[in-house]
Amino acid sequence: MLNENIKAIRKSKGLSQEELAVKLNVVRQTISKWEQGLSVPDADMLISLSEAFETPVSTLLGETVVEEKADDLRAISEKLEVINLQLARRKATRQRVIHWLFISLCTIIAAVFSILIILNSPYLDWDYSHPETAVTGVAFHVFEWLFVRIAPVALIGAIAGVCFTRKAKG
Repeated sequence: MLNENIKAIRKSKGLSQEELAVKLNVVRQTISKWEQGLSVPDADMLISLSEAFETPVSTLLGETVVEEKADDLRAISEKLEVINLQLARRKATRQRVIHWLFISLCTIIAAVFSILIILNSPYLDWDYSHPETAVTGVAFHVFEWLFVRIAPVALIGAIAGVCFTRKAKG
């Protein structure tokens, strides 16, 4: 009966034989022998076992301990619920961040377009005989040329992203 109780309580606490052996400063084979009924722990070891299991010695020596599957399932379901809530929060936060990144991208594209319209391509009037202005003018020209061709597509994509990532009401 003691051997069955040791095994049942160990399993209900989620301990392996090795983990219990480490707690009690014995080898795993000792735990195995106790659970098989080949040997029994002495009085001091019974007290150590009860402390490790957080269970009275009388429970170890008394009736057969029944593993509580319902408590195990309830504990697992509570842990899963907490994990699901954390994942849902992360997903909502990630969606919010992406939504604001799309809004920021739309704002930046609109601002750069406004600046380019206001500047009216000043690099065309620059004096390219000086190396500094030539390099700057070419770089500015390449930026504007690429921006004017890529930005409309990026703006449409960003607007679509804003629409797809907005929080649904209801």
